[in-house]
Amino acid sequence: MTKTPMAWLAGAAVLALAGAAQAQAPQPYPSFGPADWSAFKSHVDKAYATAGQTWKPTADYFCTPGQAANKVTDPTIQPAKIFDNVYVMGDLGTVVYAITTPNGIVLIDALYPVKLDTVLLPQMKALGLDPAKVTHVLITHGHSDHYGGSSYFQSKYGAKVVLSPKDWDLVATAKPAPGNPPPKRDVEVQDGKPITIDGVAFTPIYVPGHTPGSLGWIFPVKDDGKTHMAAMFGSTILTTERLTMDTLTPELASWEKFAAIARKMKVDVELQNHPLFDNMPAKLMATSTRQPGQPNPFVVGAASYNRFTGTVVECIKAVIARKGGSVKPT
Repeated sequence: MTKTPMAWLAGAAVLALAGAAQAQAPQPYPSFGPADWSAFKSHVDKAYATAGQTWKPTADYFCTPGQAANKVTDPTIQPAKIFDNVYVMGDLGTVVYAITTPNGIVLIDALYPVKLDTVLLPQMKALGLDPAKVTHVLITHGHSDHYGGSSYFQSKYGAKVVLSPKDWDLVATAKPAPGNPPPKRDVEVQDGKPITIDGVAFTPIYVPGHTPGSLGWIFPVKDDGKTHMAAMFGSTILTTERLTMDTLTPELASWEKFAAIARKMKVDVELQNHPLFDNMPAKLMATSTRQPGQPNPFVVGAASYNRFTGTVVECIKAVIARKGGSVKPT
């Protein structure tokens, strides 16, 4: 698990910041212009109040500078079945979800190119998932740690690779990895228009920020035969302190947009392709020891999912305030 490297933002340190802001505030962002410490602290306080204990790891990650992003060297996770029809594979920094349908398998993302043979395919085999049954690969955005292995399923098994038009343009500029090139331009999705695969509706939401055509995906899952609605925000920027307003502003707007749509669609399952900030290891451990009748740790409830997105929104607002920007009050 990624640990919080800077303790100044936790507990008493937050209070210390408030008292010392005007006198001699710490400077974790020395090159980012004037700091509005009062607005910064206001958003941080709101983030932690919104988070509670459930989403405290999310607040710790996004409200604290210096957090590590995903890496190709991240340790692998134990692949697992987390719903009747959903499996997770990958590593502690980046994961892939497999959703089984009556006649095939839909993947969301496909790891780094170099992890196709070492992680993704072996973990699929361990879970009893046949790569030949992959009919679609839904990509969250056009970076290689997400589209990485998709060209294998496209070229070998004829799987459709799905992405937004703008990020297909981004993929077209990517440098091919040895033996595993980017996928060829394939299915393009439109904002909010579901793509139905074997009776299962996957709704893409445009959430630009991390890339121009990043997508969030909302789709139904089954747990003990009961339907829940899952959501994955696919534009997460893991190193917000390095960004300019040109990127932070659309990232904030995308989180707010996605949160509103998730509320409307009654999302009650939180999933991430970068599980660095949502306590996934604990959820996987709970899943592995779950007994019949016990709650699914990935089913958080609609109100809790709203607190999750609200926590991230307030942390992004805190970063914007710290860099001298301003946001509309909520």
